[in-house]
Formats: sequence, C-alpha cells, structure tokens
Amino acid sequence: MSSSSTPQDDKATASDESRPRLTVRCQCGRVAFPAPAASPLRIYHCHCAECRRQSGSAFGTSAIFAAADMFPLAAEVAARVRRYTRDTESGNTMDCYFCAECGSRLFHRVVGVGGVPRPTVSIKGGCVEGLQWRGARHIYVRSAVMEIPAEWEAYETLPPDML
Repeated sequence: MSSSSTPQDDKATASDESRPRLTVRCQCGRVAFPAPAASPLRIYHCHCAECRRQSGSAFGTSAIFAAADMFPLAAEVAARVRRYTRDTESGNTMDCYFCAECGSRLFHRVVGVGGVPRPTVSIKGGCVEGLQWRGARHIYVRSAVMEIPAEWEAYETLPPDML
C-alpha cells in the first residue's frame, strides 16, 4: 500500500463490484438505502465545531462515496428526508439531509459557489452498517477538543487531496 492509499483504496478494486453494498439506515429505520458502493473512497473524522454540534460528540465521521449512484435521490428516500442548507467556511454551501421522523443526520453534499455539487457525498459513518473504520483521516484538528495521538493521520484543516 502506498503512503497515500488507504485500506478503503486497496479494497476498491474490480472485486468491489461483486461485494454487496453497505446499508445506510437512520436511527428509527424509516430511511434505509444501499450505500453507493461496497466500500467508501475514504473516511474522515472531522473535529470542526459544526461537525461536533451535528454529531453531539468530539468529532463527526463521514464515509465518502461517489455521488453519481445516489443523486438524484430515489423517490422513496427523497420523500423521507428533509434538507438543511448551511454556509461553509470556504464560501460554499452544504446540503445536509436528515430523517424527517427521528432527525438522524444521514448525509451531506457540498455545493460550490457556482451551484455545482461535488462529485462525492459524505454519509455519516454511524449510519453505515458494516462500515470498516480503519484508515480514517482526522481533519480540522485545530478545533479538536481531545488529544490527537501522533500516530493518527491528522490535518489542521483539510488534506490537500480532500475528496
């Protein structure tokens, strides 16, 4: 494995297509759908204040997937989620989707200043059943409320190759 690859990168091979997709599910179970792939492209643990508030914890976890197989949202999913849009530090906006019944945040997608959405979607790690948590990167550690061990891959803000 190269220094820039992750365990998720190593698993994302042609055999990835033959493995079953992971399931994304909210707390109450009203919203459930297959993840866009059998494994994420990358996993981030974000320590920014927004993610701490959203998760109610020391950091928020996002499993990053290609958005092409998820957007536009399936009619059944679209009917059961609500969207909250907020500004980001970089001047973009973030569309945050949550279950209309239990309020669980399920995923978000960044939309650029020109209105073009990113080609990736961030699915909340705790909502992904069977997610492999190895190889996660810690981002926005400048805002961390816990000690970040030196052996963890960590970035003051965003890594240069952010997906």
